[in-house]
Amino acid sequence: MCSLIVNMIDMSDKNRSIRGQPKSGRFWKNQKTRFATMKKSSGLKSSFEQKQKFREELKSIKSLSRELINQRNTVKEARKLKRKENLQRRKGNELKSEVLQVIKNPTKLKRMKKKALRAVQKRDTSNIKKH
Repeated sequence: MCSLIVNMIDMSDKNRSIRGQPKSGRFWKNQKTRFATMKKSSGLKSSFEQKQKFREELKSIKSLSRELINQRNTVKEARKLKRKENLQRRKGNELKSEVLQVIKNPTKLKRMKKKALRAVQKRDTSNIKKH
């Protein structure tokens, strides 16, 4: 059994051209062939029917992939819309829940410290409900 394997290895070595020891020292690595020299066995001898089948398969695969991409995009758009609506709802809720204190005396502003002034915001007081 072992001698058979050795003989087969010897035959395959004879078929290959002798190129010497590789510089890397990896003698077990095969010599790579260039793409231009490789031959397509199935592409050259295929019949018209086989080509048609291949084209149909390609078309179906492409259409399926387009559908999947469209589904992903619609899901993304739905998420974006939902997020946008949630943000708008949050802003509206924040505005509703705000506690406002109207400063009628402007001299209070002069007495306030910087940190307190940062919290002060100007708003339109015409639409504020009076209790």
